[in-house]
Amino acid sequence: MTYLYIKAFHLFFVVAWFAGLFYLPRIFVNLAMATEASELARLQLMANKLYRFMTPLAGIALALGLVLWLGYGVSGGWLHAKLVLVLGLVGYHWACRQFLVAFLAERNTRSHVWFRFFNEVPVLILLAVTVLVIAKPF
Repeated sequence: MTYLYIKAFHLFFVVAWFAGLFYLPRIFVNLAMATEASELARLQLMANKLYRFMTPLAGIALALGLVLWLGYGVSGGWLHAKLVLVLGLVGYHWACRQFLVAFLAERNTRSHVWFRFFNEVPVLILLAVTVLVIAKPF
């Protein structure tokens, strides 16, 4: 029974983390288009608060995933593929931090169009992870 609770909390924190990963790059799109100082300041504040909120959610999701993996012997080729995608997601999260730092220092060099494409990365990762976890193709 404990396994199911850990799995449920893992899923909850993954969903919460993804909510941030979906929304933060959308803020970046708006930041890249912002022209007024008040708008820029508001969006910078929103982005910074969101990043600070979603980072602990990511940590908890990853920790619970590790507990499931190590504590309950979850295995299979699908899991290896999922772990590669999770590492990519951690890299995406870190990249969001780097973009946030650039926006806060007003040194962004990327266009709003670039951030629109960047925003699609977690959607594709979520789709792939969902298929791997549910279908377990390997």
